[in-house]
Amino acid sequence: MTNRITELFGIEYPIIQAGMVWCSPWELASAVSNAGGLGIIGSASMYPDVLHTHIQRCKESTDKPFAVNVALMYPDIDKLMDIIVGEEVKIVFTSAGNPATWTSFLKEKDIKVVQVVGSVKFAVKSEQAGVNAIVAEGFEAGGHNGREETTTMVLIPLVKEAVKIPVLAAGGIATGRAMLAAMALGADGVQIGTRFVASEESSGHQNFKDRIVGLGEGETKLVLKKLIPVRMIKNQFFEQVNEAEHRGASEEELKKLLGKARAKQGMFEGNLEEGELEIGEVGALIKEIKPAAQIVKEIWEEFLSARKELENL
Repeated sequence: MTNRITELFGIEYPIIQAGMVWCSPWELASAVSNAGGLGIIGSASMYPDVLHTHIQRCKESTDKPFAVNVALMYPDIDKLMDIIVGEEVKIVFTSAGNPATWTSFLKEKDIKVVQVVGSVKFAVKSEQAGVNAIVAEGFEAGGHNGREETTTMVLIPLVKEAVKIPVLAAGGIATGRAMLAAMALGADGVQIGTRFVASEESSGHQNFKDRIVGLGEGETKLVLKKLIPVRMIKNQFFEQVNEAEHRGASEEELKKLLGKARAKQGMFEGNLEEGELEIGEVGALIKEIKPAAQIVKEIWEEFLSARKELENL
């Protein structure tokens, strides 16, 4: 398949693996890229020297394009950017911040920039900042999310109408059928997180992966809207946050409750009750942990099969 996304990144399929915090190491990124998609190293949970190692190992493991995701709120972001430029990474996905801050710098280095957004307003701002493409992430997504709570089915056509650059759909997408639906709404490709968290190559703790494949409908919820909205699995920590929000806890109280390294404790270290477990609603559809390459293959084959079914209607 050839379209604006495959041509922009030089990949076979318009399937992008999201750069999820604590779950997106070089092993996962290289496996997805080798399978024909675009793998992404998630730098938000990495010290600069750790990111450096992951980029080098990824380059050793694939000759295909891969990207690095950078959270724009990262405290030592200049160090990350220096490493990305020095290692000649060609694609950067930015999120959680103002795209105008680093887009020009990266593009001057001949690096393609993609910004993750949760609203039409920020999609337009990102295009004005000069990014090459946008990830429009709906309310269903795991991790940090938009305050507007716009669902993917509504967000994609709104963003598509508002911008001219390529649009990747994210949020609630884990299958080929969902990919086809997103592209029918106007997306040029998809970014998938939750399905790849539950992969063999993900660096998420085995306890976390097992919890994902055991999820039922309604077991995640968006909370912490006074800070940065995040969708997480309901557990002991979630109940503490939920109770605090219901009684009108202040931003400072919520920050104290969240503390430090809460996401690491849950997703990387496997504490399923006291840790923060960020994941998307679509986890309820995932029943098996599989190799990343198999996931890419199955999504693409189901996409083609579903497209053929629709053509025969």
